[in-house]
Amino acid sequence: MGFGSYDESEQEKQELDADFEDSGGIQTAENDHEGSVEFEFEASNDELLDRLKEIKGE
Repeated sequence: MGFGSYDESEQEKQELDADFEDSGGIQTAENDHEGSVEFEFEASNDELLDRLKEIKGE
């Protein structure tokens, strides 16, 4: 078999070893944030759109 050839029989021989009950994995809920975020914009929508056009070079 040459370089870069694909052999489907090799794919069939592979086994997936996934232990989903392992408690040593990544804890995704570890740093949950329970709060709120507020933003205050001083510029109007038109000013922001004009600035975006400037940035894009239009």
